[in-house]
Amino acid sequence: MSNLKEICSGLPLDPLPPNQGRDPSVPHAPIRTPNLTAEEERLALRNALRYFPPSHHTTLAPEFAQELRQYGHIYMYRFCPTFRMRAYPIDQYPCRTRQAASIMLMIMNNLDPAVAQFPQELVTYGGNGQVFSNWAQFRLVMHYLSEMTEEQTLVMYSGHPMGLFPSLPSSPRAIITNGMVIPNYSSRGQYEKMFALGVSMYGQMTAGSYCYIGPQGIVHGTMLTVLNAGRRYLGSSDLRGRVFVTSGLGGMSGAQAKAAVIAGCVGIIAEVDEAPLRKRHEQGWLMEVTSSMEHCIKSCLVDSNCFYFVSYREAKRTKTPLSLGYHGNIVDLWERLLLEYKRTGELLVDLGSDQTSLHNPYNGGYYPVQLSFRQANQLMSTDPNRFRTMVQESLRRQIKAINELSDAGMFFWDYGNAFLLEAQRAGADVEKPGGGATEFRYPSYVQHIMGDIFSLGFGPFRWVCTSGDPQDLTVTDDIAAFVLEEIGANVTDCIRQQYDDNIRWIREAGKHKMVVGSQARILYSDQRGRVCIALAINQAIADGRVSAPVVISRDHHDVSGTDSPFRETSNVYDGSAFCADMAVQNFVGDAFRGATWVALHNGGGVGWGEVMNGGFGLLLMLNWDVSNGVARRCWSGNSNAYETIQRAMEEHRQLRVTMPFPVQDERVLDRALQG
Repeated sequence: MSNLKEICSGLPLDPLPPNQGRDPSVPHAPIRTPNLTAEEERLALRNALRYFPPSHHTTLAPEFAQELRQYGHIYMYRFCPTFRMRAYPIDQYPCRTRQAASIMLMIMNNLDPAVAQFPQELVTYGGNGQVFSNWAQFRLVMHYLSEMTEEQTLVMYSGHPMGLFPSLPSSPRAIITNGMVIPNYSSRGQYEKMFALGVSMYGQMTAGSYCYIGPQGIVHGTMLTVLNAGRRYLGSSDLRGRVFVTSGLGGMSGAQAKAAVIAGCVGIIAEVDEAPLRKRHEQGWLMEVTSSMEHCIKSCLVDSNCFYFVSYREAKRTKTPLSLGYHGNIVDLWERLLLEYKRTGELLVDLGSDQTSLHNPYNGGYYPVQLSFRQANQLMSTDPNRFRTMVQESLRRQIKAINELSDAGMFFWDYGNAFLLEAQRAGADVEKPGGGATEFRYPSYVQHIMGDIFSLGFGPFRWVCTSGDPQDLTVTDDIAAFVLEEIGANVTDCIRQQYDDNIRWIREAGKHKMVVGSQARILYSDQRGRVCIALAINQAIADGRVSAPVVISRDHHDVSGTDSPFRETSNVYDGSAFCADMAVQNFVGDAFRGATWVALHNGGGVGWGEVMNGGFGLLLMLNWDVSNGVARRCWSGNSNAYETIQRAMEEHRQLRVTMPFPVQDERVLDRALQG
C-alpha cells in the first residue's frame, strides 16, 4: 500500500508535511505540567530538534516550543500520519522479514483510534501509557523495521530508536526499555521533567512494548476476577442478580462492562469523560448509558439518543445481566448508594472495586468530585497544587462511603490501580490493623482473588492473527478449546476450576464480539497449556488451516512478568515484594530463548517508580516464561506454587529449582531470638 510505503520511508522532510495541529474529532491527553525552568525548556527544544537537519530548525523550533508550553510536551503533531492507523494484514507491510512486519502490525494496532485512548498523543491506555514519545520516533521506527534483516536488532530507549545493530538470526529483532531511571530519581516529579525533555517515557505495560490487544486484553482477567470474587465473597459462581459497582471506561478499564455481563451480573460503571463512555457503547461493550443518578436507581425512559434504561433494581430482581454506564463521578454514585441504604435499609451493591488511573492521579487519571470534567482539566494545568488537594479530598470522601457500605455487607477489593495506595497517601481510612507494608483494609485482587491463579502458573496468554481474517481467529479459538479440553481431562483438582473456566471462556469468546483492533484472543493458561496451544497453532499455519503467522504474547501482568508490591507480587510475604529480580530475569531470559522482541519497563498499572515489568512477543520460550514466576513464588513460601513447580520439574527433567525448607517449629525462632 502506498500509505504504508510512505510511512516506512522515514521522516518526510522534502517537503515537510503541513502542520495540521490537533484533530478536534479525537480525544486528547490532559495538558501536562512539567514545571520546566527556562534552561530545561531550551534543552527540551534542543532535544526535539535533534531528529531533523538544521535547515528545518527555523520552521520547526517555534511550533515545537508552542507545543511544549501549550501541552507540556513536544508531540510533533506535524508528523502525525493522516491515513487510517490500524493493524493491516501482515503481507501489506513493506519489509524484509516477517518478524519486522509483525512488530509493525502490533505498533499500528496500539495507535488505532478504535484502540488507543489518546491516539494523537501516542497514548494507548492508562492516561499516559505511551507507545512513543513523539511522531518522529514512530516514523523512524517504521523505517528501521522496513529495512531490518534477520541479522539486525532494533534497540529502543524509552521510545527513541537508538538504531539497528548487528546481531544473530536467533536474537530478538527488537530490544525495548522504557523508563529505566536510577532509583533515587524515579519520582513522579522527575518523570514529568524527563518526559518533557524527551529522554524517558512511561510505557505502561503493553503500550510501550507494542502488545496491547484492545480492552479484550483485560476483559477475561476482569471476568475471572468478578467470578472468583463471587465464589470467595458471596459463596457462589452464579452472579445473576448480583450488582457490581466500579468506575472507569477508558483504556483497560473499558473491559469492565463486558466482563460484568459475561460473568452474569449487573455492572454499574461510572465514567466522567463522555468520549470513552460513548465509544464503549458504540463498540457494543456497554449496553446502556445515562447521565442521571436517579436513572441508575429507578426505572424510567430517558430522551438521550433514544436509549431505554431499565433500572438496576429491575435487573437485579429479574436476574438479567446488564452493563450500565453512568456519565458522572464515582464518588457521587457511592454516596448516593450509601444514602439509599440509610434511607431504606436496602443494600443495592454486592461487589465493588475501582479502575480509575490512580497511577497518574494528578494528570487526568482521577477527577475529583468537586469539579466538572472541564473544570478539572483546566485546574490541573493552571493550579496543580490546588488540584492535588481536591483529588485527595475526593479520595477521602470516596473511601468514607465505601467503608460504610462495606460495613453494611458489600465486598470491595483494590484492582491494582494504586487506588488504596493513593487513598492512604491522601489520609483516607484504609489501614489494616497489624497489616504488612503491602496490605490495606481491603485486599488487592491479587492477594485474595487472583494470587493463587498466578501461583498455579495461570496467567494472561494471548495471540494475534496477523492475516486480519476473522476466520483465522475462529480456527485458533477452536484449536485452543480442543487443546484445553484434552489437557483438562487429566489435571489435578486444584487446577480443574481454572481449566473449566477457560474452556467455557474460549468456547463462548466469539459470540461476545470482543475484537477491537487486531484479530486477537486472550485466555488464562498455565505453562503446559500455552506450549500445547502455541504448537497446535503453529501446525495449523504449516497445514494452511490458518492463513498467516500468529503473534504469541502475554500481558506483562502475568505469572513472572511483573514485580509490583501493590499488585502482582502483593501476596509475596517473605520480604521480597519490593525486589525486582523476577521481572528483569524474565526480560533477559526471554531474550535468549527465542522471543522476537522483548521489553522491560519501569512503571505500569500501579505507577512510575512503583513497578518493574517485562514482556515479549512471538515464538516459543514459554517453558521459561511461566516457571520463572512460579519458582519465585515457591521460594517466597507459597504452597500452591511449591506443588506447581514440583509437577513442572517432574515433567521437564532439565528444570531444577531451588526448593525452600519451611520452618516447621516456630519455637525454634522464639528461642533463638530470646537468646
